[in-house]
Amino acid sequence: MKQSKVASEITGKVWKIVAAPGTQLAEDEPILILESMKMEIPVSAPLDCKVVEILVAEGDTVSEGQAVAVIEG
Repeated sequence: MKQSKVASEITGKVWKIVAAPGTQLAEDEPILILESMKMEIPVSAPLDCKVVEILVAEGDTVSEGQAVAVIEG
């Protein structure tokens, strides 16, 4: 299986990590939720996959384009 990184589409703060490493996700299921300008924005799986690694922690600030997770699928 091919591994790839999932990047944030916005700059924001990691509010909640929803999927732990090892979690199987369907396409569009959330990996984590960012908070930006008092809105909650999910970072979702781009395809059916397994989460290999989460690269950020709750409370971290991420930039647009920053890798936040590694998936396999």
